[in-house]
Amino acid sequence: MNTNRWTRLLARQRMNKNADEEENKGEESNKKKEEAPKINWKEWIIDPSEEFYYTWLQIMILPICYNWVIIICRTCFYAIEETYLAAWLTLDYICDLIFVIDTVIGFRTGFLEQGIMVRDLSRLKTRYIRSSRFKWDIASLLPTDLLYLKLGIHTPLVRVNRFLRTGRLNEALDRMETRTSYPNTFRVAKLMLYIFVLIHWNACIYFSLSNYIGFGADPWVYPNISDPDFASTRRQYFYCFWFSTLILTTVGDTPTPEREEEYLFLIADMLIAVLVFASVVGSMGDVISSLRDRDNVFFPNHELVKGYLRSRHISKELQKRVNDWYQHLHINKKITRENEILQHLPITLQTATAVSVHLPTLSKVTIFQNCEKSLLEQLVLKLTPQVYSPGEYVCKKGDVGHEMYIIKEGKLAVVADDGVTQFAVLGDGNFFGEISILNIKGNKSGNRRTANIRSIGYSDLFSLSKEDLTETLLEYPAAKRLLEEKGRQILTKMGMLEETDEGEGAVEKTEDKVNRLEACLETLQTKLARLIAELESSARKMMQRVEQLELQTEGWEGIVAEGAQGETEEREKVKEREVGDGKGEGEKEDEEEPVVEGERGEGDGGEESLGEKKNVKESEKEKEETEEELIKTETHQDQKRDEK
Repeated sequence: MNTNRWTRLLARQRMNKNADEEENKGEESNKKKEEAPKINWKEWIIDPSEEFYYTWLQIMILPICYNWVIIICRTCFYAIEETYLAAWLTLDYICDLIFVIDTVIGFRTGFLEQGIMVRDLSRLKTRYIRSSRFKWDIASLLPTDLLYLKLGIHTPLVRVNRFLRTGRLNEALDRMETRTSYPNTFRVAKLMLYIFVLIHWNACIYFSLSNYIGFGADPWVYPNISDPDFASTRRQYFYCFWFSTLILTTVGDTPTPEREEEYLFLIADMLIAVLVFASVVGSMGDVISSLRDRDNVFFPNHELVKGYLRSRHISKELQKRVNDWYQHLHINKKITRENEILQHLPITLQTATAVSVHLPTLSKVTIFQNCEKSLLEQLVLKLTPQVYSPGEYVCKKGDVGHEMYIIKEGKLAVVADDGVTQFAVLGDGNFFGEISILNIKGNKSGNRRTANIRSIGYSDLFSLSKEDLTETLLEYPAAKRLLEEKGRQILTKMGMLEETDEGEGAVEKTEDKVNRLEACLETLQTKLARLIAELESSARKMMQRVEQLELQTEGWEGIVAEGAQGETEEREKVKEREVGDGKGEGEKEDEEEPVVEGERGEGDGGEESLGEKKNVKESEKEKEETEEELIKTETHQDQKRDEK
């Protein structure tokens, strides 16, 4: 009874667990359905740079190649057309459906305007309709199949307008060439595809010409199909393809033509063969030259080095070492010119590529741990790959250190001066020489190498030069202090750091201050001498201007004297009139008239002399004002010069 109870309890627990699991699965599936984005087909836009567009171009290759190969084959080989008519019609209209879908996609394909994808449907439709591609697409979709009603169902040549979609084939092949990892192989395959289509068309035309002349009429045409050996459709196509290949490749002997039609056909084929041969040779030459250029970019030019070694009569032992080094690079695909290759990319992509390749290696260095990521990204671009041969010294004791090394692959030994005794072995991820590229005060080694390091086998290293690190750290002062502090800690652990006294530091500080004050004093003395020279030049200019003004005012003295004489004469005439009036009133009027006239004349002359005086005074005032303005402007300019 107890066992039955326990079994029931276990069964209930299992049922509950299964129910809970099913509920959880249902909830998860509902969440996924809710989270899945819904596509709004009315506003659906295709980005030409997305994967969907690239995949659709690959699909478009099939119907285009089908039309180029099958239409001519069905037209010339009647047996193929009649035997598989249902299959051909089905494939024809499937290709037409794909062409219709491609036209719809053309209406919804976006384009870039000022670097931004345009997603306005009205603009996309207008752009597609106005393009030349739209005209070719519509022409390729014209219902020429209606001609079957008049010419018969076995006339596939009415579908020749489907060839107008060839532009999409070229676009698809260009996209594939840019995205494939083996572009040279793809170019050769594309060339072979074009040659195959050309030979196929030539074979079909040859069979049709043989039918027109008569099968077996002469040795040049296709043999009589009544012969069982040449009656099968497969034999007919293969024989025509073989004969066409002989003509276009000019390989092997062909029967001599006997009719004019045969001569014309051979002449056309010979001309086409010349173009085919030239295109094949040119394409293969381009492929070979591109492969050679790629090797020259990836690897150093071995031929130039070998020629130099031979011309300089270098020893065979050294030549063997150089050849082994080159052979190691080529066999193991070691690239030593990464920086030159990455220069073809913009700086952002250069940084991203170098970070993905070298950042894990650089982050293993102790002094670069916990540094800013931006600093490491800049240092990554400065890393230079180097390959060392077996037994080659990377650095020797006592050498001045100009770079540090990070081991990417291989093993290096820390050896004694005899080159045999090994103290330690460094492997992947280790580093050395990092202290020599930091100018740390108190370093007993004086930035010199403290050990001999030799490569055991072929070793791949990354080197970081002192100049590159210094140039990069100028923009990161905090990181520079952090690196120097870490370097001091390492030197302290190694016992290679000298402790300086505070007194010496204070003396150095006072000396620095004295030198700084002397430099400031020299600058002040030069400024003072410059100001004194400017003051003297301005004083000379003022004296010259004053002399010029004195010369201009010398002519004004005569005018002032004449005005004074006029005033005295006027006073005397006034006195005489007063005396004449006192003599009596009984004098004649004719005697008084001259006096009046004389008074008027004297009065007029007095008025004229007063006007001249006023004019002279006004001119003197104006000159004084101009002189004051000139003096003010000159003093203002001198003040500005002094301030500068």
